Amino acid sequence: MNIAERPIRLSRPAVVVHGGAGAWKNADKEAVSRAIREALENGMKASRNGGSVEMVVEAVASMEDSGVFDAGVGSVLDLRGHVTMDAAVMRGHDLRAGAVAAVTYPKNPVRLAKAVMERTPHVMIVGSWADELAKRIGLEPFPGPSRRSLERWRQLKESGGGDDELARRWIAMAKEVGLDTVGAVAVDSDGRLAAAVSTGGVIMKFPGRVGDSPIVGAGLYADRLSAFAATGIGEYIMSLGLSLRASLAYAQGKDIAEAVESQIKLITDTFGPGTAGLIGIDFMGNAWGDANTNAMPWGVADGTRLLVLGLPEGHP
Repeated sequence: MNIAERPIRLSRPAVVVHGGAGAWKNADKEAVSRAIREALENGMKASRNGGSVEMVVEAVASMEDSGVFDAGVGSVLDLRGHVTMDAAVMRGHDLRAGAVAAVTYPKNPVRLAKAVMERTPHVMIVGSWADELAKRIGLEPFPGPSRRSLERWRQLKESGGGDDELARRWIAMAKEVGLDTVGAVAVDSDGRLAAAVSTGGVIMKFPGRVGDSPIVGAGLYADRLSAFAATGIGEYIMSLGLSLRASLAYAQGKDIAEAVESQIKLITDTFGPGTAGLIGIDFMGNAWGDANTNAMPWGVADGTRLLVLGLPEGHP
């Protein structure tokens, strides 16, 4: 990436978001840029009356609502044509986290993950029990699959080979169709860190499949020093514990850019290109993002500037 400042040095509070690492073929670059910008703006607005947790939740909720990404209303469908979503939130100062997996009810799974963190003694709640909690606390219901997601699913179903063949080809399809999961990391004015992620998973996944997004240490991690959010093929990210590895790399002396890039190199060396992306921020406000895919739309914002980076090639 042609960024003179490496890492990008932001003033606190600051937020970093990504819209997913993947192929991003024929993407509407303007729509993607607008959605990233709005997420950054919403994250910074949340800093006025809240801390880093509110910042990452509002940034991710904005991307869930956009319909541009594989999260929230834009979530992809599984083999049976159903949407199931995963999300997580983690705050760094006390290592508290909340996560949900295979949920169908909430429009914004990231808000449900925040509720798990703040209202229960648990880290993860899944399936119908998580959906019941979403109803009890009055979260807005999921409106149903988007037209874009339905069309992508129909095209793959009609591509031939049946469900077994589609399931066998899921990694290749993930690389080809895209991995546009969303995530955010932030540091507030007190230097406290948080991370959040949300996804509809991989298109044509087995019903019940859960990826890295709700897994602490894989899809996200935050402590007192740094925060990271991953995107890509979840099975690979889980196998490596990618976000925790990045946190450890930072704690052992790498700067935030080196911590991010070292883990992208690791996953590339282990599983090949087209597999992952990662964003990170430290307690001082230094930020970076990197991916081994065709594109990973991401951006940074603080009180004085907002940058949208890593946009895919596509319509102007």
